[in-house]
Amino acid sequence: MANHLHDFLIHLGDNALILGHRLSELTGHGPVLEQDMAMTNIALDLVGQTRNIFQVAASIQGGGASEDSIAYTRDVTAYKNVLLVEQKNGDFAKTVTRQFFYDAFNYHAYQRLLKSNNKDIAAIADKAIKEITYHLKWSAEWVIRLGDGTDESHQRIKDAIETLWPYTGEMFKFADYELACHDEGIFPDIHSIKGDWDEEIKNVFAEANLDVPESGWMHDGGKRGGHSEHLGFLLAEMQFLQRSYPGQEW
Repeated sequence: MANHLHDFLIHLGDNALILGHRLSELTGHGPVLEQDMAMTNIALDLVGQTRNIFQVAASIQGGGASEDSIAYTRDVTAYKNVLLVEQKNGDFAKTVTRQFFYDAFNYHAYQRLLKSNNKDIAAIADKAIKEITYHLKWSAEWVIRLGDGTDESHQRIKDAIETLWPYTGEMFKFADYELACHDEGIFPDIHSIKGDWDEEIKNVFAEANLDVPESGWMHDGGKRGGHSEHLGFLLAEMQFLQRSYPGQEW
């Protein structure tokens, strides 16, 4: 069970770490200063959540593992994040859409993780839930503003939805470690999260004058270590210093 719990923690941490790094790439490049700062703060929140998660994972892993070694010394196939979060930023509409799809899932997942029978995971969720609630509020408001805005903003977010929708299904497919943790009362029923996620998407899209795409074929594999080409390039940048100068600290 310890192995399944460790893999589940790695999955949670990798989702936050990779999305946090993606948002950090936009620091200084936001459409307006206020939103530049907002995206940077969300990135910091996500990396902070990663630290809390990886500290627990390292204690399970043992052998001198640390939050830093887990983040910066693994090869690409050892990462268990969903494919959605590693997709490139693109324009602001794509960044917002990726964030909203993930935030809507993450919010409802963490609401349930508050009741996890694993005290470490429940504590992580309790510490993170206020930040995650803000993240969802921010991304949902921007989906509405872009969808119900100008003709160009409406078309851009429609294009972003079309591009990213096929990456949303993976969030609702149990990986082996998620199923094992569910059986132990650590992780909630992923199908119940899907119902709340669908409702969240439907309500926000209705306010944004956007249509919910029909379900179809979905990408998957990220939870099992099968990633798009984007993650390799992201890790090459993110891990450069630790790979070049192992063990160095500020």
